[in-house]
Amino acid sequence: MATTNAAELERHDRNLRAAVEDLSPTNDSLSSTHLTPESDSEADDEALINDGKGGEGYEMKDMRRTQQERGEGVDWRDLAEEHERGLEEAEEDSGGQLFTPAEEKRVVRKLDRKLVVFMALLYMLSFLDRSNIGNARIAGMEEDLHLSSSMYEWLLTAFYITYIIFEWMTLMYRLVPPHIYISICVLSWGIIASLQSITTSFYPLLIMRALLGIGEAAFGPGLPFYLSFFFRRDELALRTGYFISAAPLANSFASSLAWVITKIGHGGPIAPWRLLFLVEGFPSVLVAAFAWRFVPDSPETIRWLDRKDRKIATLRLRKEKATDSIEDEKVGLSGKKSKGGVKLREILDALKDPKCYLTAAMFFSCNVAFSSMPVFEPTIIHEMGYSALSSQALSAPPYLLSFIIVLFTASMSDRYLSRSVPLLIHAFISCSGYLYLALSGYFRFPPLIRYLGLFPACVGFFSSITIIITWTINNQPSEGRQGTGMAILNVIGQCGPLLGTRLYPDSDGPFYVRGMLVCAGFMGFVAILTLSLRWVLSHTSSQDKNRGNKRLIAILVPNISVSIFQFREWNKQ
Repeated sequence: MATTNAAELERHDRNLRAAVEDLSPTNDSLSSTHLTPESDSEADDEALINDGKGGEGYEMKDMRRTQQERGEGVDWRDLAEEHERGLEEAEEDSGGQLFTPAEEKRVVRKLDRKLVVFMALLYMLSFLDRSNIGNARIAGMEEDLHLSSSMYEWLLTAFYITYIIFEWMTLMYRLVPPHIYISICVLSWGIIASLQSITTSFYPLLIMRALLGIGEAAFGPGLPFYLSFFFRRDELALRTGYFISAAPLANSFASSLAWVITKIGHGGPIAPWRLLFLVEGFPSVLVAAFAWRFVPDSPETIRWLDRKDRKIATLRLRKEKATDSIEDEKVGLSGKKSKGGVKLREILDALKDPKCYLTAAMFFSCNVAFSSMPVFEPTIIHEMGYSALSSQALSAPPYLLSFIIVLFTASMSDRYLSRSVPLLIHAFISCSGYLYLALSGYFRFPPLIRYLGLFPACVGFFSSITIIITWTINNQPSEGRQGTGMAILNVIGQCGPLLGTRLYPDSDGPFYVRGMLVCAGFMGFVAILTLSLRWVLSHTSSQDKNRGNKRLIAILVPNISVSIFQFREWNKQ
């Protein structure tokens, strides 16, 4: 199948005032239908012959002749608009492309620099407001509010209880325009996080933490699903890695900022922990106003791309969406979804899919470590024998290393189209790190030796989270099933923090051997589940390979080319 010459089309548009180029299929077969500007003849511009099947042309009315017959001048803007509509219709019929690989790469770079970076910023702000309570604890909050170890654990648990209850809101990305939905989420958690600074006792702070969980549950769990509106499956791991890497970056930033605030705020009119909540919470309120206009709802509505780039951003996802529709067995490949809607059948299919529950179990296990370390690490380091000020500073380096490794892992995972191998590696690294921490505590190793164990532990679970989220989306072929898969992932997976936030009571200090062993066990379980999912996908793929290829060839819709390779890559490991 031939493709459109982009340079000729651009030249054609610039010369539109002089002539309307001819658009015609070169033969009647679907495989050779293409779009080529070959003639300036008015006779060819009057109508293109429609053969009734594939390779349909479109009729281009001679607007100059019609308007001249009415005694009017030629409206070249109307002519240009009709010509562009004709280009799009004929291009869609032919299955060709109106852009080159270089143009696509340019658009993807713009999406990375603007959309992904902004989403990473929002996620960093949300994770900052979620986890800075660990820094606030050793900055004087525990003493000022007279909190016991059990009370502190309830502050952490309250956040995750509401977070779990409201994770169904992942589906709201399909029901509410994202620019509205995301802006409301950011505004809500920014206000609530800032209000934590004025609490004077345990119960008001407990309520603030519960409300904070609602605001963040509405945003974070559905973010990979939102990015799938703009990126292909083989691009998602790196983009998910970009915003997940904001989590360790947020912890590193929170620890560094806590060190500064604790150092300069000591003895000031505002307690350092209150200043910490305010300084790290209020910026979200300001960013929410910007998000309203910046965040796009779909590739077609991106304000910061020009018209041509918006078209490329839309068309580059077309083949994948065409492939997605193969799963629509009842309606066929041509079945349409209502705009912004979700099919009930897709939700039910995802609920019956064992792959969703395997990745959810991985997420649960990984979240035991992911939820506990950021909020307990300053305390763990402090209990090693370092001062409160030094503990704030020492909390940052493990997260900085995690930030770098997460980006590298996501990049390699996308490049080699592999999910299971990097997940196995990082689950093992994190398990080893926690075992090291447990053994070094049991044998009373010096503080510095114990501190080094934090690096592999943090690197492993942050990178594992990235791959698990991406793998969940990759394993589902349609947007409705992806959204449902993400909801299952989060509803089950976010129960892990209910355990994780209770692993490090004061009674287990200063070595916390039991908590370290529990996290090591769960990260080892992640590795076992990874092997199980790999086997399930291999077994399913071998059974469905011939049947899937036969069906793909049999039900090809006229004028749409679907890549067999892409179809096979859905469940690539």
